[in-house]
Amino acid sequence: MPFAISRRALPCRAAALAATVAAAALVSACASPEPPQVASGSMSCLDDSPHCIAQRQTALRHLVTRSDRHWVRDRASVDSYASGVRLFAFKTKKKDLTCDELQAARREADSADVVLRGPEGRRLTPAQLSRGSMFAAEVSRELSREQARRCRRG
Repeated sequence: MPFAISRRALPCRAAALAATVAAAALVSACASPEPPQVASGSMSCLDDSPHCIAQRQTALRHLVTRSDRHWVRDRASVDSYASGVRLFAFKTKKKDLTCDELQAARREADSADVVLRGPEGRRLTPAQLSRGSMFAAEVSRELSREQARRCRRG
């Protein structure tokens, strides 16, 4: 057999690749010394410095470990879309969200591109805009599939 990769290893490698891509989106782009505003998932720290990466990881950890999920209905900022924190939290928690929360999360992911390309997003780089938009579209698709799988319409 010319390839030493078993069929069982392929799903693991695909999962590892997906996790790497998602982490890269999360680590998208802070020289701000203030702590992350994790209550709303807003993140103004957008560069790839170790400090900013740690802030985004802390914010994400805070969102996904909260028991109340009140953050799902909080208003999101353009920075939170550019950083990927809220979107990654939605992606991580999709199986735990209620149908109403899934709908709100999907609406937010669908509107992320409009917010990113609006007046608030003018200070973002083209790469930050593109990554934020692509990740929002991916999260929206995943939330839609989850909603269709377990939520009744009408």
